[in-house]
Amino acid sequence: MPQTKILLDESDIPTHWYNVVADMPNKPAPPLGPDGKPIGPEALTAIFPMALIEQEVSAERWIPIPEPVREAYRMYRPSPLFRAHKLEAALGTPAKIYYKYEGVSPAGSHKVNTSIAQAYYNAQAGIKRLATETGAGQWGCSLALAGQMFGIDVRVYMVKVSYNQKPYRRSMMQTWGAEVFASPTPNTVSGRKILELDPESNGSLGIAISEAVEEAANRPDTNYALGSVLNHVCHHQTVIGLEAKKQFEKVGEYPDMVFACCGGGSNFAGTAFPFLADKAAGVAKAQNTRLIAAEPTSCPTLTKGHYAYDFGDAVGLTPLMLMYTLGHDFMPPGIHAGGLRYHGDSPLVSQLYHEKLIEAVAVPQVATFEAGVAFARAEGIIPAPESCHAIRACLDEALRCKETGEPKVLFFNLSGHGHFDMSSYDRYFSGQLEDYAYPEHEIEAALHRLPKVGT
Repeated sequence: MPQTKILLDESDIPTHWYNVVADMPNKPAPPLGPDGKPIGPEALTAIFPMALIEQEVSAERWIPIPEPVREAYRMYRPSPLFRAHKLEAALGTPAKIYYKYEGVSPAGSHKVNTSIAQAYYNAQAGIKRLATETGAGQWGCSLALAGQMFGIDVRVYMVKVSYNQKPYRRSMMQTWGAEVFASPTPNTVSGRKILELDPESNGSLGIAISEAVEEAANRPDTNYALGSVLNHVCHHQTVIGLEAKKQFEKVGEYPDMVFACCGGGSNFAGTAFPFLADKAAGVAKAQNTRLIAAEPTSCPTLTKGHYAYDFGDAVGLTPLMLMYTLGHDFMPPGIHAGGLRYHGDSPLVSQLYHEKLIEAVAVPQVATFEAGVAFARAEGIIPAPESCHAIRACLDEALRCKETGEPKVLFFNLSGHGHFDMSSYDRYFSGQLEDYAYPEHEIEAALHRLPKVGT
């Protein structure tokens, strides 16, 4: 059977972002300062424009999308939803598998959904320079692109292991005018501190965040932009799930299970939160829908982390957030899904997981590439290593449906393409990739070093 592609018109691009805070049973815990006391919005003005700070603390269900942002979205939105007939046939499953493809964006991933919004609000505030971090490079590419759109210079601290593994993402950022540095660098106090401890450090998202935040906090002409974790980033990504719901309406379906990979959490939030809105509104068909975050066994934040207040960066420059964490000084191995190598998780995702409103599963590296290759051979699209985690979790459920005969409707977000990740696929085909389950004693040691505040 040929591939089914469910399209929307430009008029279907959402006019508002969805804010899950309005529908959460319990109010989110406030961020804390170094003294363990709650901080107000004014504490963030050194690195964020007020419009984003207001979204960060908002409890309004719907946040209007500015027309210039919607106009920029028209380059690639609405993104298509596909019914994966060929994959279903290859698996021999009675399940119906759907996926939404965010790799149609110019930067090749879902990250553009928030980079455009953040660049717009910073430009409106008169900011001419942004500092940021990036793991696998999707976020750095997305912000570099958005910076070009709105006349903002961009400096990117790219996690060193990914800087070396993914040189073409670095080239993409430079093509769009960004400066790119392998983190940790000797350019910042944070970077020098890490290099003194380990001159060969592969880096981490936590370290790269420290460097970018330090630069933004010390320069009045520079703000900071984060590609995941924070509330406003999760809001911006809900265009994914909002569009998907309209597309499912067109074919008269509704998913029984929703899957998305989860590092910092914005991809999962953007995909799953709009379906959580249906649950909260009492929509009958949504009540049994399960929302699954897929993470790597090598960085198992939700499945093995601790729910506690912790820093969002490695050296303690950010406010303390209540989240699932492996410890801010946790150093994940250099897995090829660089966008998932983060010690913490979105406070919103973390609270919903803690309250058992969403689920999580950890999957090993080799199995994710097996799933990615199976998907590519059936559907033709080569997925990013991060996306392969969602594919693996979805395929596992499809195979369970094969055993039980259940004709479930399964939906996953294909958050980006893997065109610049082929060195990772090369290592998979040559048998050089290994599974890595982070040692329990290392996790426990990192958790013992959590800040002694909060819960």
